[in-house]
Amino acid sequence: MGKLIKNHWARLIVLTASIYQIAAALEGFFWPKVFWDFLTTNLDPAVRPIPILQILNLLLGILGLAWEWPLPIFAFAQTAMHRSIEARLAVYPLSALAALLLYQGTNPGIYYLIGLGVYFWGFSEGEVVCPDPWSLPRRKSANRVGHV
Repeated sequence: MGKLIKNHWARLIVLTASIYQIAAALEGFFWPKVFWDFLTTNLDPAVRPIPILQILNLLLGILGLAWEWPLPIFAFAQTAMHRSIEARLAVYPLSALAALLLYQGTNPGIYYLIGLGVYFWGFSEGEVVCPDPWSLPRRKSANRVGHV
């Protein structure tokens, strides 16, 4: 059996979260609600009358989609930012926080947290993201000295 490539699995999880976050942001324009409004109404100005939280979720969802699914139109593939797991571990908590604040975005926030855990697991095992999207890392040559 093959090895599980954690960054590919995390990429699929975060792709799901970012698409769901875009849908939640669009729904939030029509039904603005902060998830934590049962505790306090201090966060209501973030969604009404100016939809700041919805716009932030929309932009972060588009960023996550462009980052994890690097189509040629995004011009993001094969950049150092695309290959960096560390940058993902720094940006995706902000996406999760923004999603968790919006009532419609609680599920993508949880998906982001799961994807972050899987990215951290892969990072701690020394995985790297390949320059070409969805490709496998190259193996070292079998002609090494002392290799049996």
